[in-house]
Amino acid sequence: MSTKIFVNLPVKDLARSIGFFNALGYAANPKFTDEKAGCLVISDSIFAMLLTEPFFKSFTDKEIPDTAATAQTILALGVDSRAEVDSLVDKAVAAGAVEPREATDEGGFMYGRTFADLDGHLWEVIWMDPAAAQG
Repeated sequence: MSTKIFVNLPVKDLARSIGFFNALGYAANPKFTDEKAGCLVISDSIFAMLLTEPFFKSFTDKEIPDTAATAQTILALGVDSRAEVDSLVDKAVAAGAVEPREATDEGGFMYGRTFADLDGHLWEVIWMDPAAAQG
């Protein structure tokens, strides 16, 4: 079995969050989506489980961080081109995300932009020049 990742994220409004990610081109798997959780399919091996805050709390005794004041993690997605970085982040901003910082360009071999989703979770979208990454 290949390794898959299921990132669990607390959300305030599940339907709104699913709609946001649908606007970015990602679909929720209806088999694993109900009124408490939505299984967002990012790729064949990457999934984001969008969990209502009360349901998320059933998995931990820890407090849910206030994403307006703290960052628990930055989720990074690698894409195939600079244009795809711009396209995905532009779609996110058009759907209600905030872009908290300017794009970064590491000498042409790596390019990235970041957005905060509707619940303040940070997503970084990056492209790396395959030749530079191997060299």
